Amino acid sequence: MNDISFYFTSIEPNEKVFKEDQIGHSIESFTSEFPEITSGSIAVMYVPEYRGHIDEENNDGSSEFRSSLYSLNKSKYWKHKLYDLGDVLPGKELNDTYFALSNVVSELIKNNILPVVVGGSQDLIMGIYEAYEKLEQLVNICSVDYSLDLGDTEQEADSHSYLTPLMLKRPCYLFNHANIGLQLPYARPNDLKLIEKLLFDVCRLGEFNADFRKAEPHLRNADIINIDFNSIKASEVFSHQSNPNGFYAEQMCQIAKYAGISDKVNCLGIFNYVQINSISDKLLSEIIWYFIDGFQSRWGDFPIGSKAEYKKFTVVLENGNYTISFFKSNKSDRWWMEVPYPPKSGKKYERHHLVPCNKEDYDMAMKNEMPNLWWKTYQKLS
Repeated sequence: MNDISFYFTSIEPNEKVFKEDQIGHSIESFTSEFPEITSGSIAVMYVPEYRGHIDEENNDGSSEFRSSLYSLNKSKYWKHKLYDLGDVLPGKELNDTYFALSNVVSELIKNNILPVVVGGSQDLIMGIYEAYEKLEQLVNICSVDYSLDLGDTEQEADSHSYLTPLMLKRPCYLFNHANIGLQLPYARPNDLKLIEKLLFDVCRLGEFNADFRKAEPHLRNADIINIDFNSIKASEVFSHQSNPNGFYAEQMCQIAKYAGISDKVNCLGIFNYVQINSISDKLLSEIIWYFIDGFQSRWGDFPIGSKAEYKKFTVVLENGNYTISFFKSNKSDRWWMEVPYPPKSGKKYERHHLVPCNKEDYDMAMKNEMPNLWWKTYQKLS
C-alpha cells in the first residue's frame, strides 16, 4: 500500500481509560505513528474543510465526536479492525483538499479498506468521486439529503451545488444517483425535471416515512453513501442549520445500518457536520456505530458469479418482448432483478446490471407491468 500518511495530521491521545468492550480500547489511532492498515478494515477520518460551505464563516472546523465514538461499546460480532487516521490536512486551495481526499480514498478502496469520511462541507464528495475516477470505476451515489444539490452549469461546486459540476466532468463515471429524503419545498421544478430526464432516483421524505422499504434498494445499489447531516430534523440536534422537517435520529441510524450491510457500499461520507453540542456529537458517533455494525454483519450475498444459493423467478411480460429474471437470496430474503446490457461492454457494467429491488417489483411484473426501476436501468445500459 502506498504511503498516505503525509495527507494527515495526528490527533491528541485520548487520556480516558477505556474498558475492553469499548471502541476506544481497540481502535488504532494516529496519535504518534501512522497505523499500518490491514485489508478488510474500516478507516475513519475527519476533514475540517468548510471553504465550500455557503455559511463558511460560521464553521470553525472543530469536532469532538471522537470522544463519543470511542466511548461506545463494540458488538460481540465485530471482527474487522477499526482505525482512526486523524484529520486530513486542508490544502492551500479547495481543489487541493479534493485532490488529497481523492488520493486517500482511492488508495484505501484499492486495498479493500472502507473509508468513513466525516466533514466538512458536502462538496467534499467531489474528492471522493475523483477517487473512483482514478480507479476508472463507474459509481453509484446515494445521497441522504433534503435537497438535490444541483447548481447552475457555470457555478463552482459548493455544499449545495456539487452535483452539476460532478456530472459535467469528462469522462463521467457517475452511473446513477439516488436521493433519499428529498423535501419538495427545497427542490426547484427544473431540477426535478432534470433528475427525471437523467433517470436518477428519488425517494421523498414522505415516501420514506410511509415505507422504509422504498429506500433500502437505493442504499444497497450504492458504492458511495453521502449523508448531509442537515437532513436530520432540527429538533433532534437543536440545530439552527437544519430544517423543521427531516429524519429522526433513529431513522438516520437505521439508514446507516442498512448502508453498512450493503455488500456494494465501499465508502461512507457524512458532511455539513458542525459541532453544535454534545447531542450532535453523540448522534454522529451513533450513526458511524450503526454503519460499522452493519458492515460487520454483511451477508455477502450480492449475486455476482454463481447464483446457486438464490431462487430464480423468470417473468415474461405479455405486452412486449421482455423477459425479466428476479433473484431472491436464501441468506437474507433480499431481491435483485437482472437487466441485460451490451455484451461488448465487458466488465464495465458488470456491477450495475443486477439491480437491487423489492418484492413489489416482482409482484408488478407478475401483473404484466414493467417495473420502473428495470426500465430506467435498461435505458442507461443500452
